[in-house]
Amino acid sequence: MLFEDIPAHNSIKDRLRGFADSGKIPHALLFEGPSGVGKFSIARAFAQYIHCTGKVEGAKDSCGECPSCRQHQNLGHIDTHYVFPVLKTDAFKNPTSDDYLPEWGEYIRDRRYMDFGAWTKAIEGDKKNPQPIIYVYESAALLHKLSFASHGSKYKIVIWWLPEKMNTEAANKLLKLLEEPWEDTLFLMVSDNSAEILPTISSRLQKISFSKLSDANVSEIIENIAGVSPDSSLSVAHCANGSVSAALRNLGNLGDESEYLERFISLMRLAYQRKIADLKKWSEDLTAIGREREIRFYDYCCRLIRENFIFNFKLPQLNFLSASESQFSVNFARFINERNVEKLIDVFDKAIIDISGNGNGKIINFDVAIKVILLLKQ
Repeated sequence: MLFEDIPAHNSIKDRLRGFADSGKIPHALLFEGPSGVGKFSIARAFAQYIHCTGKVEGAKDSCGECPSCRQHQNLGHIDTHYVFPVLKTDAFKNPTSDDYLPEWGEYIRDRRYMDFGAWTKAIEGDKKNPQPIIYVYESAALLHKLSFASHGSKYKIVIWWLPEKMNTEAANKLLKLLEEPWEDTLFLMVSDNSAEILPTISSRLQKISFSKLSDANVSEIIENIAGVSPDSSLSVAHCANGSVSAALRNLGNLGDESEYLERFISLMRLAYQRKIADLKKWSEDLTAIGREREIRFYDYCCRLIRENFIFNFKLPQLNFLSASESQFSVNFARFINERNVEKLIDVFDKAIIDISGNGNGKIINFDVAIKVILLLKQ
């Protein structure tokens, strides 16, 4: 992975190059910020830059051609170790990252923007509602690997994805590695939610903070990745909140959005007409599509409520609606105002949390419908 492969974050790249070129690299860095902005790829590019043996003076990237660079590109560099969340299974009762290296290599080989949900799907098998974490066994395995001297490089590098997924036992063992680091070992930790990292761990990491990407950045990136039109990519990017991963998920869900719009229209019309029996049937039908799609539907509802509130200001350059959504919003937007917009979004957000927590879908969805009845009249 080269720095030039990852758009944006130029000041961060300069800072990392400065560390490496001066020979004064902090032994533990935390790449923190929103998911899907390229943090993990920057960490990979930094590790390759450190290990590169073919850099010329003044170069702003690794050479991409030396044996070390080729090993990084093939995910086989002997002094680079990956740590990431895994699952306990019948086959892996004491799992570590090494147990999932084939799946991991396939997952990250051509991936520049990480997605925890996609990684979970890649390893879930037949498990229901899997929750990958980093177990205590990881720390012991890592300690064993790092006890050996580096082979072809000055530094051994650990690229640690989502340290917030460590259980407490693993975090306590890692603390010893951070308190008494080996001079030849670097930790590059990549976090989507650094607030969840134990304070005793976080306090020993030097922070590199990433911002979300602009809509223009995200739009250009997904145009290149997915080959979509500029209009479609900008609309999808606007809903992704600066995350390429979220934009790609949204792009994959475009086929569902016509269905979600129909369900949204049905909810709003039935709620306005106060047809309780029909709303009960609506809630049962929504439950039948499954938890994951229910969550996406409510996320879609949040977006459409926000867009309809903005629609009232008659500034079309601020709206990102499809043709069918715009057609519906012409008559619907007047029902979304400063008195109910935040309350409606809170209702849908709470439904997402409750469904994610394995709540009863029929009850949650019917409760949403009842609350929408009341809020539409405000």
